[in-house]
Amino acid sequence: MPKAKVERLYLIPILSKALDVIELLEQDHAAVSLEDVYQKTHISKTSVYRILKTLVHRGYVAQAQNGLYRLVSRPRRLRFGFAVQSAEMPFSVAVAESVTAAAAASGVELVVLDNKFDAAIAVKNAEEFVAKRVDLVLEFQVEEVAAPRIANIFKKAEIPLVAIDVPHPNATYFGVDNFECGFEAGELLAQHALRKWRGRADVMLGIGFAEAGSFVQSRITGAFDGVRERLTTLLSGSFIQLEGRGMREPSRLAVSEFLRGRRKSERTLVAAATDSSALGVLDAAREAGREADFAIVGQDCIPEALEEMRTGKSALIGSISHEVETYGPRLIQLGISLLRGYTVPPYNYVRHRTVTAETLSGSGGLTS
Repeated sequence: MPKAKVERLYLIPILSKALDVIELLEQDHAAVSLEDVYQKTHISKTSVYRILKTLVHRGYVAQAQNGLYRLVSRPRRLRFGFAVQSAEMPFSVAVAESVTAAAAASGVELVVLDNKFDAAIAVKNAEEFVAKRVDLVLEFQVEEVAAPRIANIFKKAEIPLVAIDVPHPNATYFGVDNFECGFEAGELLAQHALRKWRGRADVMLGIGFAEAGSFVQSRITGAFDGVRERLTTLLSGSFIQLEGRGMREPSRLAVSEFLRGRRKSERTLVAAATDSSALGVLDAAREAGREADFAIVGQDCIPEALEEMRTGKSALIGSISHEVETYGPRLIQLGISLLRGYTVPPYNYVRHRTVTAETLSGSGGLTS
């Protein structure tokens, strides 16, 4: 006789356990404790805990203040609007990748629009988010002048707003402590002058980002203070701000123009508001044959800046990492917390750290 064909079952054990938990909650018609679920399902307590927490996170289950769990009828998938600063800016791209991955992992639907570094487009995108009826918006646009109008659009539509790196009225802020990041950049520049140039520096340049407003510009203010604290011989007239718009080419042009009227022997310290600006300064220094007289620190730790630092020979001596890989998970969780009615701080600062050629070689590299 031929052998009976055995049907193969393609089952996912943990998914089956999660469904057992949902079915139990559905049958009980009342809030239950973790212990109750454990006793009735005979699933390990660790698995029960993780399943319940995941179901709460995804909106299928609610947890009361007394710790009891109950099934939520017909949960709706959350829909976030995410306005990207610009698909052409390396740091913006890295933020977008982090947010997209975190949204997918959390089961949040993400509607992504590109602000293209343009205030008018950012306003149109805000109106489109309202038309698409998103639950919350993550806004990454850097033109301070457009912030009140954009914020007002969402306020009228009663859509919660999280502003990334640049504060907006009536919004929850998420980003770096700009002054502190700048101050650490200034300290690094001063240490370089003391160690490599015997404390002699002639000029301190701040390559700013005026469009982003005073909050982001405080990266330059902080850098100036960091240098002043360590290099007391640098005269007040030696601190000069130039506008770089946070971009490579405008920063290169601004510094090239500046160097035309300066002595070639000047030792120049540079704090740039972004790594894109820092790379533009480096381009200008190289074109003028002045790289040896420059020390530059940027912000963001974009890949090209890291590669420059890894050579150990570049005038780009450091950058302040904003730990971009943490943006996505924290932003998505922040948005979910706001929609769930939890109290969140008005300012949510990300971690940052100073990265140099020495720290890169010592840690095996930085991948952000």
